[in-house]
Amino acid sequence: MKLQKVKPLEKEFLDQIHFSWHTHAHDDSAFLKDEIVLVSQQEVEAYYHAANELYDMCVEAAEYVIENDLFHELDIPFNLIDLIKKSWENDVHWHLYGRFDFAGGLDGLPIKLLEFNADTPTSLIETSIAQWALLKYNHLDDAKQFNNIYEALRENFQRLVTLEESVESFEERYEGWKILFSSVRGAQEDEDTTRYLMEIAEQAGFDVAFAYVDEVEFSDEGIFYQDEQYEYWFKLLPWEDIAIEEGELATLLDEIVTNQKAIILNPAYTLLFQSKGILKILWDLFPNHPLLLETRFEPLKNQAYVEKKCFGREGENVTIVDRNGSIIDKQEGPYENFRSVYQAKATLNQDEKGNYYQAGVFFAYEGCGLGFRTASRPIIEDRAHFAAHMINDV
Repeated sequence: MKLQKVKPLEKEFLDQIHFSWHTHAHDDSAFLKDEIVLVSQQEVEAYYHAANELYDMCVEAAEYVIENDLFHELDIPFNLIDLIKKSWENDVHWHLYGRFDFAGGLDGLPIKLLEFNADTPTSLIETSIAQWALLKYNHLDDAKQFNNIYEALRENFQRLVTLEESVESFEERYEGWKILFSSVRGAQEDEDTTRYLMEIAEQAGFDVAFAYVDEVEFSDEGIFYQDEQYEYWFKLLPWEDIAIEEGELATLLDEIVTNQKAIILNPAYTLLFQSKGILKILWDLFPNHPLLLETRFEPLKNQAYVEKKCFGREGENVTIVDRNGSIIDKQEGPYENFRSVYQAKATLNQDEKGNYYQAGVFFAYEGCGLGFRTASRPIIEDRAHFAAHMINDV
């Protein structure tokens, strides 16, 4: 791997761009690495095409799950199944964004899908803003980055209205619809990310407002905040958490969508993509595809594998096992009650110090941005760091 040392961004600047989690609490280290990953244009294009191809494959896999009633295989909560089907059947339920996590892609290592965070904007601000600012701060060419996330999201917000590739007709079709953005009170990273998305939606032309989830009123007549009704509700609240911890809300959202009183962002069907069970379906439908790793619902035989939970996050409840059945690495967590999937162990890129790198490619109608998370161990968990990149073909 090729890395270039850079001068780190000041904490005061990071606070100004609402990147409030710039310092790790456990050791006071900077979340953003002071080294950037140098990538080639060919490697960038490979990441871009991989994200686009895999999204189409995920759509086919989700259709297969729905048609064959395989929700239980993906560990989908029963009280969201009808809502998933309704959101899938109507094009107005538009998927705004997601992030593919990849192993490989640099120095000749093949790109392999690790998972699709289809309803999770984690790493959005660092990928979209912070790594661009890092190049600019170091007097490097900020255009030499695979990073048009802001523009892609702005256009994808407009597609909520146009429902087509072109967004030229947005202004003539837009009828003053409003989007209410919500996150959970007390979760600063989630709030900052939500407000950033709200800013993009406003730039796209929508009327917007922010409210904590506990301030929003729900009924079968719609979604309200301060006596104002909203046609769209963006929630930075995982669908599986709504189903398991807020069953009454799940029922109300089903009624709201059924009565066509509001559209929820991201749609409920993104839970099919979010579940790591989709990795097994993908392998069934596209066996030995070069972008996929073998994935089963039982431990793999005669090869190293990774056990993870359908709805685990941040590397928690992940176990890496070698071909002899011995544990290489393990991370405990709160997701042990979800179903396990077993995925063939991929090879991650490593630097000369032995640090591991995992690529994240954001998707908003198409692949639109690249960033890397890096750690000293192969499980990339919440103590990992973020590494920016720059395209350099010299």
